[in-house]
Amino acid sequence: MKAYYIIFALVFTVCSTHAQSSGTTFSSDISKIKVEQKIKVFPNPATSVVNILGLKNSSKAEISIFDIYGNVVLSRKWEIRRNAVNIPISSLTTGAYIITIHSDEQHVRTKFYKK
Repeated sequence: MKAYYIIFALVFTVCSTHAQSSGTTFSSDISKIKVEQKIKVFPNPATSVVNILGLKNSSKAEISIFDIYGNVVLSRKWEIRRNAVNIPISSLTTGAYIITIHSDEQHVRTKFYKK
């Protein structure tokens, strides 16, 4: 049990030293993560269309939808306008899906359910 406390102290020291040397703190790193997560997916569960809000506009965004096994079930280049995109999903079967959006402006991953 004593070895556990020593290892914990070493890891904490290394992490805090790295954060101080890079000029960042743990709290600022956490706040950056929260800022990037202002994406809204609705309706969830969806039936025919899934809407994603809070995106950055892009002329060429690669949008891919994966099933729970990691298989690509839909992949297409879309234009994101007005910070949103509407993706038709009526051809998908009922289940859980992961959607990824990659462009020069952003990299987003979120999930939705098809009813």
